[in-house]
Amino acid sequence: MVITKGFKALLAEANAVVDAVSVREAMDMLEDADVAFIDLREREELAQGTIPGAAHVPRGLLEFVADPESPMHIPSFDPAKQLVVFCASGGRSALAAKTLQDMGFQRVANLVGGFQAWSEAEAPIDPLRDV
Repeated sequence: MVITKGFKALLAEANAVVDAVSVREAMDMLEDADVAFIDLREREELAQGTIPGAAHVPRGLLEFVADPESPMHIPSFDPAKQLVVFCASGGRSALAAKTLQDMGFQRVANLVGGFQAWSEAEAPIDPLRDV
Protein backbone atom coordinates (compact mmCIF):
# COMPACT_ATOMS: atom_id res chain seq x y z
CA MET A 1 0.00 0.00 0.00
CA VAL A 2 1.27 3.44 -0.90
CA ILE A 3 0.04 6.50 0.94
CA THR A 4 -0.78 9.08 -1.69
CA LYS A 5 -1.11 12.04 0.66
CA GLY A 6 0.71 12.14 3.99
CA PHE A 7 0.20 14.37 7.00
CA LYS A 8 2.59 17.04 5.69
CA ALA A 9 0.56 17.48 2.52
CA LEU A 10 -2.70 17.50 4.48
CA LEU A 11 -1.33 20.14 6.87
CA ALA A 12 -0.06 22.26 3.99
CA GLU A 13 -3.47 22.13 2.31
CA ALA A 14 -5.23 23.05 5.56
CA ASN A 15 -2.87 25.89 6.39
CA ALA A 16 -3.28 27.29 2.87
CA VAL A 17 -7.04 27.77 3.29
CA VAL A 18 -7.60 28.22 7.03
CA ASP A 19 -7.38 31.57 8.79
CA ALA A 20 -4.81 31.73 11.56
CA VAL A 21 -4.82 33.85 14.70
CA SER A 22 -1.83 34.64 16.87
CA VAL A 23 -1.87 34.26 20.64
CA ARG A 24 -2.03 38.06 20.94
CA GLU A 25 -5.07 38.23 18.62
CA ALA A 26 -6.73 35.33 20.47
CA MET A 27 -6.13 37.01 23.84
CA ASP A 28 -7.96 40.07 22.53
CA MET A 29 -10.93 37.81 21.66
CA LEU A 30 -11.28 36.21 25.10
CA GLU A 31 -14.07 38.48 26.33
CA ASP A 32 -15.92 38.61 23.00
CA ALA A 33 -19.26 36.79 23.27
CA ASP A 34 -19.15 36.33 19.48
CA VAL A 35 -16.09 34.03 19.76
CA ALA A 36 -16.00 30.39 20.86
CA PHE A 37 -12.70 28.69 21.72
CA ILE A 38 -12.60 24.96 21.05
CA ASP A 39 -9.95 22.80 22.75
CA LEU A 40 -9.31 19.75 20.56
CA ARG A 41 -6.74 18.07 22.79
CA GLU A 42 -7.28 14.66 24.31
CA ARG A 43 -8.69 14.38 27.79
CA GLU A 44 -5.35 13.63 29.43
CA GLU A 45 -3.86 16.79 27.91
CA LEU A 46 -6.34 18.92 29.86
CA ALA A 47 -4.26 18.43 33.01
CA GLN A 48 -2.20 21.36 31.70
CA GLY A 49 -5.27 23.60 31.91
CA THR A 50 -7.01 25.29 29.00
CA ILE A 51 -7.90 28.67 27.57
CA PRO A 52 -10.57 30.29 29.77
CA GLY A 53 -14.07 29.44 28.59
CA ALA A 54 -12.93 26.93 25.97
CA ALA A 55 -15.21 24.02 25.13
CA HIS A 56 -13.44 20.67 25.12
CA VAL A 57 -14.03 18.43 22.12
CA PRO A 58 -11.52 15.68 21.36
CA ARG A 59 -10.52 15.87 17.70
CA GLY A 60 -12.03 12.45 17.01
CA LEU A 61 -15.52 13.71 17.89
CA LEU A 62 -15.37 17.02 16.04
CA GLU A 63 -17.75 16.25 13.19
CA PHE A 64 -20.33 14.78 15.56
CA VAL A 65 -20.45 17.70 17.98
CA ALA A 66 -20.24 20.36 15.26
CA ASP A 67 -23.26 19.12 13.29
CA PRO A 68 -26.52 20.58 14.67
CA GLU A 69 -28.38 17.48 13.46
CA SER A 70 -26.22 15.20 15.59
CA PRO A 71 -27.46 14.08 19.00
CA MET A 72 -23.93 14.90 20.24
CA HIS A 73 -24.08 18.55 19.06
CA ILE A 74 -22.89 21.19 21.51
CA PRO A 75 -23.93 24.86 21.32
CA SER A 76 -20.34 26.13 21.13
CA PHE A 77 -20.47 25.21 17.45
CA ASP A 78 -22.64 28.13 16.45
CA PRO A 79 -22.14 29.07 12.78
CA ALA A 80 -22.78 32.71 13.68
CA LYS A 81 -19.74 32.78 15.98
CA GLN A 82 -16.06 33.05 15.24
CA LEU A 83 -14.59 29.67 16.18
CA VAL A 84 -10.97 29.53 17.33
CA VAL A 85 -9.74 25.96 17.46
CA PHE A 86 -6.55 24.82 19.15
CA CYS A 87 -4.64 21.70 20.07
CA ALA A 88 -1.22 21.25 21.66
CA SER A 89 0.87 22.78 18.87
CA GLY A 90 -1.46 23.62 15.97
CA GLY A 91 -1.41 20.57 13.70
CA ARG A 92 -4.60 18.80 14.74
CA SER A 93 -6.41 22.12 14.96
CA ALA A 94 -5.34 23.12 11.43
CA LEU A 95 -6.88 19.91 10.12
CA ALA A 96 -9.96 20.45 12.30
CA ALA A 97 -10.41 24.02 11.07
CA LYS A 98 -10.30 22.77 7.47
CA THR A 99 -12.88 20.10 8.32
CA LEU A 100 -15.15 22.73 9.87
CA GLN A 101 -14.80 24.85 6.74
CA ASP A 102 -15.64 21.82 4.62
CA MET A 103 -18.75 21.35 6.78
CA GLY A 104 -19.84 24.93 6.01
CA PHE A 105 -18.53 26.94 8.96
CA GLN A 106 -17.42 30.27 7.55
CA ARG A 107 -15.78 31.86 10.58
CA VAL A 108 -13.15 29.44 11.86
CA ALA A 109 -9.49 30.02 12.66
CA ASN A 110 -6.57 28.02 13.97
CA LEU A 111 -4.55 29.29 16.95
CA VAL A 112 -0.96 29.46 15.71
CA GLY A 113 1.28 27.33 17.91
CA GLY A 114 -1.66 25.93 19.84
CA PHE A 115 -1.83 25.67 23.61
CA GLN A 116 1.95 25.46 23.80
CA ALA A 117 2.31 28.96 22.32
CA TRP A 118 -0.53 30.19 24.54
CA SER A 119 1.27 28.88 27.64
CA GLU A 120 4.64 30.24 26.57
CA ALA A 121 3.09 33.69 26.12
CA GLU A 122 1.89 33.46 29.73
CA ALA A 123 -1.67 34.03 28.54
CA PRO A 124 -4.47 33.25 31.03
CA ILE A 125 -5.07 29.57 31.69
CA ASP A 126 -7.99 27.96 33.47
CA PRO A 127 -6.66 25.71 36.23
CA LEU A 128 -6.20 21.97 35.99
CA ARG A 129 -9.34 20.11 35.10
CA ASP A 130 -10.43 16.89 36.75
CA VAL A 131 -9.30 14.25 34.27
